Amino acid sequence: MIAFVSGPVAALAPTTAVIEVGGVGMAVQCTPDTIAGLRVGAEARLATSLVVREDSLTLYGFADDDERQVFELLQTASGVGPRLAQAMLGVHRPDALRLAVSTGDEKALTAVPGIGKKGAQKLLLELKDKLGAPLVGAQRSVAAAAGPAPWTEQLAAALVGLGYAAREAESAVEAVAPQAEAAIAAGGSAPVPQLLRAALQTLNRSR
Repeated sequence: MIAFVSGPVAALAPTTAVIEVGGVGMAVQCTPDTIAGLRVGAEARLATSLVVREDSLTLYGFADDDERQVFELLQTASGVGPRLAQAMLGVHRPDALRLAVSTGDEKALTAVPGIGKKGAQKLLLELKDKLGAPLVGAQRSVAAAAGPAPWTEQLAAALVGLGYAAREAESAVEAVAPQAEAAIAAGGSAPVPQLLRAALQTLNRSR
């Protein structure tokens, strides 16, 4: 198992980071939150999980070991593969998922694309004794752990991480705001990965 990769960031894409390790570029699948914390040319260390399939080897990367552990635990539930597990971590931080499971919060799980009400109920039952309690310290409020940063901050940080100027990122966020607001109004959450792709299309058209 490849436990982590460490080296300079060679390239960034909306869901992939290429880390140079010993002269080899390792393509690592990451959430927008993780991508947002990386910069091309800067040193990075990502905890990783290698998913082996008959026709592929896919490396998933995480900001820390806790996130990787939750990624792997999520896949012990029936019907949860690596893509869905990563999508869950793309919407909620590890402690937010622990909180949702420990409190039976169906709404938090259905905010993840691909999870409906019945699926959320099933996941709550299967994961109840696996994720454990939230790891928040006494000084941190539950509210602070209950979800990711506002979608506007996540999206802007991801765009800056991909090399766009802050002003460009701000304009792109404004351009996709109606799409995010429509998703929220429909009872879901702002789909940051899809919004990131839409924002990149907006920026490419403006150049």
